[in-house]
Amino acid sequence: MSCKEFYSHGKLLITGEYVILDGAKGLAVPTQKGQLLKVQETNTSLLKWSSFDCHNNIWYETSIATELLLATIPPKGNSEFDTTLFKILWQAQQLNPNFLDSKKGYVISTHLEFERLWGLGSSSTLINSIASWSKVNPYELLALSFGGSGYDIAAASAHKAILFNHTEEKYTPKVNEVEFNPTFKDELFFIYLENKKNSKEAIKNYRSLNTADLFEVIKEINTITDLILNCKDLKKFEVLLNQHEALLSNTLKTPTIKQQRFSDYPRTIKSLGGWGGDFVLITGKEKDLEYFRAKGYEIIIPYEEMVL
Repeated sequence: MSCKEFYSHGKLLITGEYVILDGAKGLAVPTQKGQLLKVQETNTSLLKWSSFDCHNNIWYETSIATELLLATIPPKGNSEFDTTLFKILWQAQQLNPNFLDSKKGYVISTHLEFERLWGLGSSSTLINSIASWSKVNPYELLALSFGGSGYDIAAASAHKAILFNHTEEKYTPKVNEVEFNPTFKDELFFIYLENKKNSKEAIKNYRSLNTADLFEVIKEINTITDLILNCKDLKKFEVLLNQHEALLSNTLKTPTIKQQRFSDYPRTIKSLGGWGGDFVLITGKEKDLEYFRAKGYEIIIPYEEMVL
């Protein structure tokens, strides 16, 4: 039987983190590396799943009778990974009853191109590819499984940078592909903080805050996002990133990552996504990177090698 393949890009959120959940405009970029989903139909009535990391090693595998994914309630698994995966597939089946056939089996594999713990979208690329396979709305499938703003789903199928924000129409955000190609990108680097951030926990913590001035915060973030998108000068770009960090720091009642770890670094450092984990964007020259290496941060990726 034929083999189907579905590919989704990873993501990085340049502006709008957290407040994008409440309607702020966010600038996001798809990454060059993503995740491939391969689906082979069989006659076994069994769904067999294998997940490969970027070193081609299996880090997760499971199996389930196909008919259990067509039941009235989502099946439980032997692990948290099992239960989460089965729920995603079950939800896709609920959204499209023609998705899976109880008389058929499936041999499925996923192939990551980036390190699993980098926070570049191992979950969002999976959701987007399963949505493509099952022919359902990926934003609805996300809402019914992992939750989140959905910008990562938009980036998964984008070919260039995007502006993302929610609309009043459920599961139909506003997504515009835009030109974002900084002339100073040779002085932009992404550094991994060696601390995988749990997106669900980050969102939960944000929701627990008293953000009384959220309307004004969103308004300011939107202005900064537009200015960053059209910025041609590195110094102005750094000022805008610093303003964004200060605004979110005040909103989240959390010191910026620069204040926490790199207070003596002379250039700009901006958190991306969940604060305190995953990647940060820094400005500087090649020689400036020794500052971070001396602190033990070895995963440093130039902008042009990271962004699609």
